[in-house]
Amino acid sequence: MPTTTLRELNGLDRTPASLADATLILIDYQNTYTTGVMELTGWESALDAAAALLARARKAGTKVIHVMNDGGPGSPYDVRAENGRIHPRVAPVEGETVVVKTAAPNAFVGTDLGEHLDAAGHENVVIAGFMTNMCVTFTAEGAFLRGNRPTVVADACATRPLQTVVADVSAEQLHHSALATIADLYGVVVASEASLS
Repeated sequence: MPTTTLRELNGLDRTPASLADATLILIDYQNTYTTGVMELTGWESALDAAAALLARARKAGTKVIHVMNDGGPGSPYDVRAENGRIHPRVAPVEGETVVVKTAAPNAFVGTDLGEHLDAAGHENVVIAGFMTNMCVTFTAEGAFLRGNRPTVVADACATRPLQTVVADVSAEQLHHSALATIADLYGVVVASEASLS
């Protein structure tokens, strides 16, 4: 028997967003996740999916917001260095907003992301990025808690394996668990941009 989600119990809409009436938030597609100590499992295919999502959003005239993490000089997230820059496949173009966060995986904390969303005037947000279990999950939660309607694009997200005191967790397990957490309450999860309404 399928599990009843908290969204269902609360009568929340399960219809995916349409790019025509949403704001696209692309989270932390930074070079640090493609090589070295922070390299994610499956980043190549996730980046391909993100590039397709971004191209479709631009064609639809969707407001696009890029989020990047600045960990400061010498960190894996130093936005002044190559490792901290947004990957060229999904880099911002003129007119697209860039929000820089420094403190939290929730991109609304300590940034002006909320103001940009409010100015765009859309309740719906489409979210994709790195890492699924961190900044994607917590930003989707943040959007939900402030009254937006998040839709997360699963194949445009990726993460890395982690160890816990009780078990090793594969990147795939962690990715799927994070998506399940989002879909349980915070937002709608779609398999790919092709599933957006």
